[in-house]
Amino acid sequence: MHIHTVLSPCGSLEMSPLNIVQSALDAKLDIIAITDHNSTRQVTIVKHVAQKKGLFAIGGAEVNSAEEVHCLALFETDEQLSIFQTFIDKHILKIQNKPDYFGYQVVVDENENITHEEPWLLINALDVGILEIEKLVHSLDGLFIPAHIDRQFNGIISQLGFIPDELKCDALELSPNAKTEYWKDDKRKSNNNIFIRNSDAHTPRDIARQFTIFEMEDISFQSIRKALVSNSLHIH
Repeated sequence: MHIHTVLSPCGSLEMSPLNIVQSALDAKLDIIAITDHNSTRQVTIVKHVAQKKGLFAIGGAEVNSAEEVHCLALFETDEQLSIFQTFIDKHILKIQNKPDYFGYQVVVDENENITHEEPWLLINALDVGILEIEKLVHSLDGLFIPAHIDRQFNGIISQLGFIPDELKCDALELSPNAKTEYWKDDKRKSNNNIFIRNSDAHTPRDIARQFTIFEMEDISFQSIRKALVSNSLHIH
């Protein structure tokens, strides 16, 4: 539920749509989510490749708020993704990417041909705060999940010191090595005890190094939402 592609400057150039889908199938995953830094532009191609190979893929972005907090924003439809992309394009800081220093930021098709290169450095923050981003995500009927809350940088605890009660989170993401019981008892967060753990994969070999099992009647975006609401999850 947290995978970067070649579009993320920190993503390996091996992270093409086909390699991602095949790596996920080899790891026996049923669901993946594409979450590049501050961009949704690679999602549609990955979803198309995944559908042809029998893998369920959803998409969104790992968006960086003005407070430098990373959050996963996940959406069901291409229309929702398009609206959110327009929001990102409006609010991302316009600092030119330097590929030799930060990494390439390219969109590729299913045959690994480059179709677009993103000019602005995608790991920059937006000029809007986390509360505004969360409200937009939920107004689009998406899912909002603060990413790697235990990390010493770009996690909500490290950046804000706590999780505001007014922030409506569908879950909280833990990094691969975080201790779940410790974070359940942590007093710096709200009463939301719904945790997921993802690979945050930047290379094919990272895919499925950590994962979450969702108890669902069928594989769909709405079933993912129901599993989060009911906390029908098992993290590994």
